[in-house]
Amino acid sequence: MRWFVLLLVLVPGFALANDWDALSEPGALAIMRHALAPGTGDPANLTIGDCSTQRNLDDRGRAQARAIGSAMKARGIRFDAVLSSQWCRTRETAELLDLGPVNDAPSLNSFFQDASTRDEQTAETRELISRTDGRVLLVTHQVNISALAGRGTRSGEVLVIRPTDGGIEVLGSILIEP
Repeated sequence: MRWFVLLLVLVPGFALANDWDALSEPGALAIMRHALAPGTGDPANLTIGDCSTQRNLDDRGRAQARAIGSAMKARGIRFDAVLSSQWCRTRETAELLDLGPVNDAPSLNSFFQDASTRDEQTAETRELISRTDGRVLLVTHQVNISALAGRGTRSGEVLVIRPTDGGIEVLGSILIEP
């Protein structure tokens, strides 16, 4: 027991609930909440493509994104496609993971400040998932993940999910704290 506690203290990024094996389940894909970005929501003048108008990753968030990518690469996990919200904090997270080329997926954009698009964007994301082949990683926002998977996530948390006839099945979770 002492060694276990020592491992928890000495090994950065070690977490108890990391379900790495869930990624090898048939039909599994990963959906991630962007890494640490201080604050909540975005300024009213948010402009896609202009990071100065958005809430962005801090140094801890950048370190967290790199650590998650490194942990996945160390386990031989690669993705055929990495899809991201167009928000700067999600794009930067996806790029810092360094797990494959990053492509925009507007249905992954946050609807935190305008929930009227929630159902439409969630349906578009389900459609996007249904037509993707191979191993896919989606990088998005808390509200999008909650609407899609029915549960919340912490900053930088990866849910391993699988589409079902009626929705989404959560197979596991991976979280590496900075």
